[in-house]
Amino acid sequence: MLKVLFLCTENACRSQMAEGLVNHDLAGQVQAFSAGIRPSRVNSRAIQVMAELGIDISRHHSKSIDELAGKHFDLVITVCDSAAEQCPIFPGNTEVMHVGFPDPAKATGTEAEILTVFRWVRDGLRERLAYLLQKKLRGRRRRANAAKIASA
Repeated sequence: MLKVLFLCTENACRSQMAEGLVNHDLAGQVQAFSAGIRPSRVNSRAIQVMAELGIDISRHHSKSIDELAGKHFDLVITVCDSAAEQCPIFPGNTEVMHVGFPDPAKATGTEAEILTVFRWVRDGLRERLAYLLQKKLRGRRRRANAAKIASA
């Protein structure tokens, strides 16, 4: 199983939504976690727009990257520019990449307009992460099959 960490500044919106989406959409293939450089709390609008898809992140809590020390991740994906700039070094062969999205918590306007921004970020995360992680999974399967053939 591919272990992925989504890293953001506060672990309040983007990384939480990414964790929920991946654990829902790629269950059994990918195990997702999320953390923040300076954790705060899970944003209620993130919880709301995820619930619209039938994905419950209401029991998630904002975690510090320090809480996950000692865990191995195959892939770390930063989902905000600040986290990309402050991303710690991960041991071993952990791949780190950036898939940035604007912070929906900074959206202004009416409640409907703000929720539209949250939905846009949620849907963008779902689309880009599904493509990226499916590609990673296909690569892993090809390497595993090649290793089987080589050892036969």
